[in-house]
This record gives sequence, structure tokens and C-alpha cells, in this order.
Amino acid sequence: MAGHSKWSNIKRRKGAVDAKRAKIFTKIGREIQVAVRAGGPDPEINSRLKDVIAKARANNMPNDNINRSIKKASGDGSTDQLEDIQYEGYGAGGVAFMVRTLTDNRNRTAADIRHIFDKFGGNLGTTGCVSFMFQNQGQIFLEREKYPDAEEIMMAALEAGAEDIVEEEEVYVVVTAPENYHEVLDQLSVDYEIASSELGPVPDNTMNISDAETVTQLEKLIDALEDNDDVQDIYHNWDE
Repeated sequence: MAGHSKWSNIKRRKGAVDAKRAKIFTKIGREIQVAVRAGGPDPEINSRLKDVIAKARANNMPNDNINRSIKKASGDGSTDQLEDIQYEGYGAGGVAFMVRTLTDNRNRTAADIRHIFDKFGGNLGTTGCVSFMFQNQGQIFLEREKYPDAEEIMMAALEAGAEDIVEEEEVYVVVTAPENYHEVLDQLSVDYEIASSELGPVPDNTMNISDAETVTQLEKLIDALEDNDDVQDIYHNWDE
């Protein structure tokens, strides 16, 4: 399997304290609104909205919050115009980062992201400086504790059209090509409870960092980026 899964990041978000969870819900709510404005309120014909709803549920976002965000975007009231902008750069130790944002002020967001990278031993780069190290993949997570029969999961995933199945310590990671992601997810969802799922950049190779100071800088960088209101997703090639 190319790259690595984001299960550690997903697990951290799922276990976030209430104050941080409220911020996560706000960010996902904004993403739902952008998806609705781009493709309409029906997730069956709006794949972007379908992906965001799956992300919302994976983060334990209540259905009332999800529906409220969809209705807000579908209404006639004035709403913020948000741009989807991606930033690329390097963290401490040369770890590659891709940071996806939604912003109503690209100058403010660019300055904020640059400051965060500078503050924690990294540097913001130009578009394309690290994206070539990643490939777009679907990742579907099933908890091994719930489904101990690895062979059953492998057969079901391959029959659904998956490219690969990786056994990690806590989860199976079902890897799909982007064009097969929704079909595989829909088929597996019939018989299995999906712990989380995501379609996005996955690094071709990962970096192992052993220096304690560098690890601390990377953790602080990720925390600061996650705390920024405009940041929606963070992708990196650090093997946490």
C-alpha cells in the first residue's frame, strides 16, 4: 500500500474534548454549506456533500447539526462566500504538509498559515512543492475489534472493488481508487459499521522522526493548524 492511513488523526478528533469538538463541528458545518452551494442539498446526487456528511458522522456530529447546516445553505439568507484554498510547505525535520482551508479572506489566511509554519520550525512553500509526494485515494476504516475475521473483511472489500486492504493495529484500512470510493463505501456500509472514511491525499512514503525536539515541533504545528478557524484538513507524510 502506498502511503499511510490517517487513523491516528481521526482517532484524536473523535476523542476531542467538548470545546475542541464544538470547533470541529463548526468547521464541518461550513464545509457542508460550501458543498450544498456547489452541488445542491441532496447527497445522493452531490458526492461532495455525501463525503462531508460521512466525515461529520465519523466525528460524532449530531444529525440535527448536519441538517441545520444543509438548510442554512439551501435558504435565501445571505451567507459568507468561502474560498477553498490549499497551502503546501514543510514542517520541522522536512516533513511535507498540505493544508486545506476554507476562507472569506485569503490574505488573512495566508498570513496566519505562514506565521504558524514559521513559529514551529517549518516554512510555507509554493503551490506544487509537496503535492507530487501524495496521491488521491479513498480510505475506509473498520475497527478490528468489531470484525476479527480479517479474511472476511478482505474478501468483502475486494468484491466491492477495493484496491488493497491493510491491517493496522486497531483498524482495517480499505484502500480504493478515487473513482471507486463511493461504490466501495456504499457496498461495505450495507453489512459493516464504518468507523470513518475519507477521500483525499495520501503520501507515497512516510518519514519516521526520532528526535524528541522535532517531534514536539511537529505536534505543536499540527495543533496550531487544527486550532485555526480556516483550516479544514491537514495532510502530512510524518509516520506518527
